[in-house]
Amino acid sequence: MSLETGKHGAIIRFITQHFEDVISRSGQPWVSLPALVGVRSPRGRNWDTSRIPDVTVLTVAQWESMGNREAVVNLNEPPPILVVEVVSPSTKTDDYRSKRSEYGLLEIPEYWIVDPLEAKITRCVLEHQFYDSAEFQGDDLIQSPTFSDLNLTAAQVLAGKL
Repeated sequence: MSLETGKHGAIIRFITQHFEDVISRSGQPWVSLPALVGVRSPRGRNWDTSRIPDVTVLTVAQWESMGNREAVVNLNEPPPILVVEVVSPSTKTDDYRSKRSEYGLLEIPEYWIVDPLEAKITRCVLEHQFYDSAEFQGDDLIQSPTFSDLNLTAAQVLAGKL
């Protein structure tokens, strides 16, 4: 796997930092991690593969439980609270289609698709085992049920800076 662009990394870093700020203010026992945790995922007929989201939010207890084992959320564990994928030309189809259906099947409550190629953010919220989505562009404030105090526009996230 090759490295992504610096802008891709800046977006991941920006989101991770802002999630951590909101988590700190809220007192939630959560952690926001940049590409450090895998999520066991079904691909085809196999359940032995993992996706590594660009940003994963999970409980501190779940993160600490991985201290002496592979950093993967297994099928018998609670799913992450939220995952984010930043689209690149090579991952576009997977981010919008494959990962969306896999993350829904895994019952991840909230999934963001940050797409700098199309200058939009698609926020997916799990409702009755299906993702309902909303798109945010430009100066639209991103509305997240997980992070209701988040005060970021789509443009800020897509630029990877305020």
